[in-house]
Amino acid sequence: MKRHPSLLLTLVAALGVMSGPALAQQQQRPQALGTFQDWTAATHMEGGRKVCYAFTRATKAEGAGSRQNVILTVTHRPQGRDQVALRAGYTYARNADVTVTVGGSELDFYTAQDNAFAREGGKAVAAFRNGSQAVAKGQGPQGRGTATDTFSLSGFSAAYEAISKECPAGRR
Repeated sequence: MKRHPSLLLTLVAALGVMSGPALAQQQQRPQALGTFQDWTAATHMEGGRKVCYAFTRATKAEGAGSRQNVILTVTHRPQGRDQVALRAGYTYARNADVTVTVGGSELDFYTAQDNAFAREGGKAVAAFRNGSQAVAKGQGPQGRGTATDTFSLSGFSAAYEAISKECPAGRR
């Protein structure tokens, strides 16, 4: 496990997926737990409570024009574990569907603005733990074309273990 102090900018970008206005209310910086191959684990505070998350950037983002900060995140909050989110780098059309494929498993995601969320987070985490890559496909901006994003799952299990240790189940 390597520690990278320069991860702050990446951590802040990942927080955009998870916290929105809550981050603006917090004055604390994210704290890195470590880098695990292609995944990073970290924590931050939301409303005085610790939130743990692991994230990775897309290794390939095709369609939907030039996009930055295409990020896949798994979050543990006191009110819910295994919250899986994908930040696409563009605003999805209203009611757009996104499918993430890991091996032979297809995972359904729903969308809100520039994010997509797993309908079944536990199922997504199980697939990520057993897969080598996740491929997300969804409608491009304004419902035109298809965007395809590929994420490495190398290091996911170790990053997931790190956030699960830092934010154990049942702790509120």
